[in-house]
Amino acid sequence: MTEQRWVPLESNPDYIFNLGVPKEWQFVDIYGLDADLLGMVPRPVAAVVLLYPITDKATASPLGEVKPSSDLFFVKQTISNACGTIAIVHSLANNKDKIKFIDGKHFGKFIEGCLKLSPEERAAFLEKDKDMGSAHEDSAQEGQTQAPPAEEKLKTHFIAFVCKDGGLYELNGGCDGPVYHSTSSPDTLLEDAVAVAKKFMERDPDEVNFTLMALAKVD
Repeated sequence: MTEQRWVPLESNPDYIFNLGVPKEWQFVDIYGLDADLLGMVPRPVAAVVLLYPITDKATASPLGEVKPSSDLFFVKQTISNACGTIAIVHSLANNKDKIKFIDGKHFGKFIEGCLKLSPEERAAFLEKDKDMGSAHEDSAQEGQTQAPPAEEKLKTHFIAFVCKDGGLYELNGGCDGPVYHSTSSPDTLLEDAVAVAKKFMERDPDEVNFTLMALAKVD
């Protein structure tokens, strides 16, 4: 079977609105890691997304404990260049109790269709979901820069962090399951995720291509 390859996705805030996320929830840039700049991020924060460079150091063993049996919504990544969408899926699906998705839009249908499936079955479901694929393609083409071809091998990777049952979890479609890092809470999720992001940076200090965004409720 030929491997599916999507056009690489760049940061595009309209993407989640097209999926059916109400505009009170948005991905916002995190401009720095000190307390003052973190204090500028709107609250509450439901998820944090990290974009990091793919290097031998960065893709070494996970920094936390992989827990395949976690109750979190987790989907394996089997589509090349889909890590941006996978990170968004992880961010939104694990906050479906907080975010009221718009009826009839892509994301609500996707979650309803694969909620009870295994991570591997969800990956197969996503491969066949033409609406999600089209939404990804449209967003990739609407980015601020010209979208690279689907055949291009990415040099960066998106992952998400969420808080579940008092724990901070990393959700990376390339892992075998959610990665547990530490205790956490909805109020400290941003700071706890940033602490882990710093570890990613520290083990690859010569790299500068790190980006952080927060899924936050805005006024």
